[in-house]
Amino acid sequence: MAMVGNECHEVILVDDDVEMRTATAQWFDLAGYQVRSYPHAVAALSDIVQGLRGVVVSDVRMPKMDGMQFLEQVNGVDPDIPVVLITAHGDVTMAVEAMRQGAYDFIEKPFDPERLLDVIRRACEKYRLIVENRQLRRRLAGPVSIEQRLIGTSAVMKRLHEEILNLADINAAVLIQGETGTGKEVVARCLHDFGARHEQRFVAVNCAAVPDSVFESELFGYEKGAFTGADQQRIGRFEYANKGSLFLDEIGSMPIALQVKVLRVLQERELLRVGSNEPHLLDIRLICATNKNLREECSAGRFREDLFYRINVVELNIPPLRDRGEDVLLLFDFFVGQAAEAYRRPCVTISSHGAALLLEHDWPGNVRELKNMAERFVLSSLPMSQRLASMLSGFEQEVSGVQKTSLQELMRLHERALLDHALLRHQGDVQAVMEELVLPRRTLNEKMTRHQLDRRNYVRD
Repeated sequence: MAMVGNECHEVILVDDDVEMRTATAQWFDLAGYQVRSYPHAVAALSDIVQGLRGVVVSDVRMPKMDGMQFLEQVNGVDPDIPVVLITAHGDVTMAVEAMRQGAYDFIEKPFDPERLLDVIRRACEKYRLIVENRQLRRRLAGPVSIEQRLIGTSAVMKRLHEEILNLADINAAVLIQGETGTGKEVVARCLHDFGARHEQRFVAVNCAAVPDSVFESELFGYEKGAFTGADQQRIGRFEYANKGSLFLDEIGSMPIALQVKVLRVLQERELLRVGSNEPHLLDIRLICATNKNLREECSAGRFREDLFYRINVVELNIPPLRDRGEDVLLLFDFFVGQAAEAYRRPCVTISSHGAALLLEHDWPGNVRELKNMAERFVLSSLPMSQRLASMLSGFEQEVSGVQKTSLQELMRLHERALLDHALLRHQGDVQAVMEELVLPRRTLNEKMTRHQLDRRNYVRD
């Protein structure tokens, strides 16, 4: 079978002349194509399907259905399938009409077999490109997976993906807890975007950034003339999120005097704009986030317990980056690619020594810190070998000067980083990793098992 761009192609051959059909089929077979031949077009139509990986070759003068009618039928199934018409009775008018109706080419009998094969090869290549473009358009137009939105292949991130998808379609209030920089708003957006309300608004409010003096008017809105300066009606954030999702970020920073007002709105599912006596019903999906321990805040009297139970029907905990293992290198490569494109700089890769430094770092700023470092890495003018060492110099000095980590542990981290980065670079191709690191298959398998590295986590679609 002919291989074009790693795709198998076949020929659908239609000709009522038995001798010509047999001879032509033999030429295609010798050239490496898989041939399906038919004595008339009606029989061939049942095998013409959209996305057919092949080319149609048809005679024009045939009983039951001629080649021009057959061409029209094929176009109706998939106008991109290449159709090559052959006839002993062709003339310029027929050739022009065939091309106008979408035929790939038009060949008169008797013909040179090599010329026909050349036409088929070119038709296959053109169709391969069409199929690839179709697949690309489908991927771009199709829904983005949660793995693309919330990057990570570690066990804790896979579990988080599952939890988000499990909760996305329900209306229960969700409290997202995690350290600063772990991506709480990304998780909130995933809960909205993968849920039943995805076509409605996602409205985010940073509770710590709303001044006490305008809290009510900002969140609940106001009527014209409600206070000095209210020269027109304004819809608040809660009402703006109606039918969609409302995300209250840093809710632990909300002043306790204002918490009771939010609690009332959440309990009654209605609000009053400032200056109005007419309630407005609310239908919202509530998502909150905090980097504080709200149970401790309740005990200290800084957060209302009744509000805590109202917003904490379901709790999602985002793991810190230091607990996400191999995700560090995956995220760093992703952010480097983003920065390189944004700043029009070369997309550079780190060495195994640099990978070890990244894995050993504690990442107190979590994903936000990692993204910042990736951008600085791309923009740095230092030699490649010095960039990460310079950025992590304080940490590196701590390790080398204080001997916080044993030599054995550093060697383990270095080996794991080297394997992890090679697998990442070769997208899980074990053979390529073996060749790069000059390791036999058994040794590589043992090391991957010891470091809990699974090649399937590195394969990209």
